[in-house]
Amino acid sequence: MTRPFRHPHLLDITSLTTEDVVQILDTAEALFEVSRRPVRKVPTLRGKTVINLFYEASTRTRTSFELAGKRLSADTVNMSTASSSVKKGESLYDTCKTLEAMHPDIVVIRHGASGAPHYVAKNMRCSVVNAGDGMHAHPTQALLDAFTIRRSKGTLAGLKVAICGDVAHSRVARSNARLLRLFGCDVRIAGPRTLVPKHFAEAFDVSVYERLEPALDDADVVMALRIQQERLSQALLPSLREYARTFGLSEDRLAGAKDDAIVMHPGPMNRGVEIDPELADGPRSVVLDQVEAGVAVRMAVLYLLAGDAGAAPTGPRGA
Repeated sequence: MTRPFRHPHLLDITSLTTEDVVQILDTAEALFEVSRRPVRKVPTLRGKTVINLFYEASTRTRTSFELAGKRLSADTVNMSTASSSVKKGESLYDTCKTLEAMHPDIVVIRHGASGAPHYVAKNMRCSVVNAGDGMHAHPTQALLDAFTIRRSKGTLAGLKVAICGDVAHSRVARSNARLLRLFGCDVRIAGPRTLVPKHFAEAFDVSVYERLEPALDDADVVMALRIQQERLSQALLPSLREYARTFGLSEDRLAGAKDDAIVMHPGPMNRGVEIDPELADGPRSVVLDQVEAGVAVRMAVLYLLAGDAGAAPTGPRGA
């Protein structure tokens, strides 16, 4: 038996408690092995409809939400704004009302404007999942990162986690910082002064470093962030070569971290900029584990929002 999830939506990490996070991660753990079965499907959300509404490009997030819905047997519809009435000038409000008339159970939305999923949740009667909004939040990325860390380290409590790179433009950094602080992690933020917001330390209760090495000292987890070139002005970063020289992750730079420290990246990676290719593909890297975890975590989120809370989250093997 699974207790009902107490939230109608998943919009950010701020609204979650440690108990909520653990419930999502435990549910994801129960669903994780579904993707490794010969028949990767369970009937849990049969008859439910999930619409993936993506206003921004995505590979990992969009594909994993699509797979998550289909592996739970939901009717899953992918809607790209490039081929929708949005290209004709339709407002977000009218798109919401049009989709609402089709009676979906869940709308998953990625949008370039911070707060867009909250707006959608106020204007639709179904559940809404934030798949990334502007520079504000990416809750399912933080949850899949937490899932990956917990599987690797056995716990989330009290770990030393370094998050490095373009923090200013990163919704991933913001959501991860909030989630990890819920579990008492020592969160260290490292990046060029121009790429870390001025009051980030106070706002997120983390430590901020202008050099990489002290942030990595004795770290259990090291997360590199993507340099978001599409959001950067030239004034914020002299060059990618200069960034790689001072903040790029490499085996040498990891010397101060714990011997069993894991290396993460939310993707897509700029190899040779944020992270050395040998490190990205090496034994410390859990980047592909994060991708696999994304399907299980998003299955868990869809199940908790739309499923029968009294039923087991996994069906018969091979169903």
